[in-house]
Amino acid sequence: MENSPIFEINDLVVFHGRVQALWNINIKIQQSEIVGIIGSNGAGKTTLLNTISGLLHSTTGRVIFEGHRIDRLSPHEIVELGICHIPESRKLFPDMSVRENLEMGAYPRRVWRQREETLAGVYQIFPVLRERARQLARTLSGGEQQMLAMGRGLMSRPKLCLIDEPSYGLAPKFVSEVFSVIQSMRKQGITVLLVEQNVRRSLEISDRAYVLENGRIILEGPCNMCLESEHVKKAYLGL
Repeated sequence: MENSPIFEINDLVVFHGRVQALWNINIKIQQSEIVGIIGSNGAGKTTLLNTISGLLHSTTGRVIFEGHRIDRLSPHEIVELGICHIPESRKLFPDMSVRENLEMGAYPRRVWRQREETLAGVYQIFPVLRERARQLARTLSGGEQQMLAMGRGLMSRPKLCLIDEPSYGLAPKFVSEVFSVIQSMRKQGITVLLVEQNVRRSLEISDRAYVLENGRIILEGPCNMCLESEHVKKAYLGL
């Protein structure tokens, strides 16, 4: 018998004003899975993550985390439950130091007292952040800024991590490091919902994937199945 999912979405519908952005989305994620969301620009991927994290509200449908509905909670309440959102373009505090940015990630009450211990763990994953601790975030390279964004997310000790386009604009060496960190999250028991433009790499590290097109899920299944899909090959892998 399959375990109850840690996270699920049931019949989610989302509008931007009068324009419908998501149509009857259904997703289930098990504990410690990495699940990929793939699709072209404008497919609704970021809208989906923003709805989960409470930045947008659905018209109908349910978002359930650890058995409880969260689709009418505020963003800070959702973070307190153990969901972190590492957004596209990082959204750092540019005129705050690296350490200050990281400490902002530990703002939830449930993790604040453990922030020094958590910080030591983040520095172990990203040693360059320790070296740059006093630098302003805006002075970091693109790759270092992405590490800072991921480190800030980890400071909240998440159970579920929403990651939006982590490899965007990065040099290849940083891309490999970012994907390695995402894989290590699974070993720490963190569940990951990954939106990523690099479809092949995303499918290689994910357990399962959903293909989102024009606000609708058109394909779902194990990643090896998605990699063999003629539609995925043609539309996203250039094969």
